[in-house]
Amino acid sequence: MTSFAAPLPSLKRHKPFALFWVMRVTTTGAYFMQAVAIGWQIYDMTGNPLDLGLVGLVQFFPLVLLAVVVGQIIDRYDRRAIARSCQVVKAVCALVLAVGSAGGWLGRDAILGILLVVGTARAFETPTLHALLPGLVPPLLLPRAIAASATANQTAIICGPALGGLLYAFGPTTVYVTCACIFITASVLVSLLPRDTRPRERQPVTLQNLFAGFAYIRNHPILLGVISLDLFVVMLSGVTALLPIYARDVLQTGPWGLGLLRSAPALGALVMSVVLAHAAIERRAGLLMFATTAVFAVSTVVFALSTSLALSLAALTVYGATDAISVVIRMAMVQTRTPHDMLGRVMAVNSACTGTSGTLGEFRAGLVAAASDAVTSVLVGGLGAILVIALWMRLFPDLVRIKRVSPEILGP
Repeated sequence: MTSFAAPLPSLKRHKPFALFWVMRVTTTGAYFMQAVAIGWQIYDMTGNPLDLGLVGLVQFFPLVLLAVVVGQIIDRYDRRAIARSCQVVKAVCALVLAVGSAGGWLGRDAILGILLVVGTARAFETPTLHALLPGLVPPLLLPRAIAASATANQTAIICGPALGGLLYAFGPTTVYVTCACIFITASVLVSLLPRDTRPRERQPVTLQNLFAGFAYIRNHPILLGVISLDLFVVMLSGVTALLPIYARDVLQTGPWGLGLLRSAPALGALVMSVVLAHAAIERRAGLLMFATTAVFAVSTVVFALSTSLALSLAALTVYGATDAISVVIRMAMVQTRTPHDMLGRVMAVNSACTGTSGTLGEFRAGLVAAASDAVTSVLVGGLGAILVIALWMRLFPDLVRIKRVSPEILGP
């Protein structure tokens, strides 16, 4: 389904993109280091699967409640300054987690309160980083830049959890202090990015303008299809929240095993993202997206039923690799079909949906696991995702027929 296109200019020649890549590795890696520490600490503290779901739920609310405000701010102000501020807020939160852990007063409610602040920062950060990217490379290189940016994300997801699991041997305070230092470094790196000087049309803030991102997506079925597909499939088939349970209770391993489980999807995604950064998706992009999403859901079912650490790691690796293909296709479709002055609002809605799928999916997984068990929760989610994929292929037939990600070269 993928083939190599004619040679294009190398991304390595674009220093702003290289700087962006390093910045994304550092900030994402620190976030997932922190996530491993929080997951293990809170489950060790309470032993309640529902609390792992609450970790996702408290980060869900800012994504949804602030979506329209975030989009307006991104389209009106310096995107570098917004991203820099998010790094500082996350650094402060990490320091509070460190002080609370060292002092012994950090409880479940305090952790959830801090995560609400972190979720608010990430509600601004994620769409801002996506909106920054098109201004750093020529349009011809954008699909490959999206794939290369995904390698940064996946590199961080591989290294972050593994490093977090290892550092946790010295206590959660060590993990949180390390994360705080990395977030500060990321804030410096984002300050070095060039400012986007392209003119922006600053329309008056009206109710219609606030919800312009939602309206734009609703009026473009291709965007509506790809964004909603990601929302429902990931919400159903996400497994991240339950990995501490699988590591300790199903696979009989410890924090190091949890780190490996958290890193396995990113390893698969990293390998595939590297391939996509050098290859173009030339044919049947829509069909390829649905096919890889289906394999993603099937790998969730395999993971649910596995009692072997090796098989679980293999299933999660496939899970990450197939997700990487569909993510690159979806992101390229959204970014190449959205005008510059609307990009912040559309990406804010997209991030709200993708963030909702992850955080609300964690809550769903924790809730079902508390009512039954972790295996049932993951199995039902994977089977439900397969049904959603089949339904979306019928609801959005034009999406299935898309040949390439660029709107100029759509299939019939």
